Amino acid sequence: MANSVQTSPVKKSQFYQNNEENRAAFAIYEEPLEKIRGHDIDLHLDVERPYPLMLRRLPYPESLENRKEIEKHINELLHMDVSKKIGHNEIVEITTPFLITWHDSNSTFYGGFRSLNNYKKCDRYPIPIIPHSLAKLAKAKYITKMDCMKGVCQNGVKPSSMKLVRILYHMGIYKYTRMPF
Repeated sequence: MANSVQTSPVKKSQFYQNNEENRAAFAIYEEPLEKIRGHDIDLHLDVERPYPLMLRRLPYPESLENRKEIEKHINELLHMDVSKKIGHNEIVEITTPFLITWHDSNSTFYGGFRSLNNYKKCDRYPIPIIPHSLAKLAKAKYITKMDCMKGVCQNGVKPSSMKLVRILYHMGIYKYTRMPF
């Protein structure tokens, strides 16, 4: 039988009080995500114009059920101020198709940025190595989980890089104002 840690009523009360006092630090659907200021991501490509065809992709055909889910996800991105519809007068040279996957009746959406990654200049900061991250977590007193999509979407994209992170869909073309996940 596994040992379970019981939280005392006093600790629970302190936890809820702390959450209420720091409410601005937590995002909920009704309140769009805060953006981390001063750390916008700047993306650069290895290639110049004219861009390869792999960077100018058409949308994938979708079933009616998938279209409805994609519309729901796009509207959520618009509500959270993670994405904006681009104007008809903007020049569009790079587009990425929008994809959706299903698992246990829940849909997940993402832009197919694999082709963009092939032409993007490498970052100076690599992804953390998992054993190093686990070693740091081993010293933690409390561990919580974070919604990765919303955490990543708090990182802004520089206006000059927004042309690279556009998604194409039958409703139009949208640009990410924050890092897509």
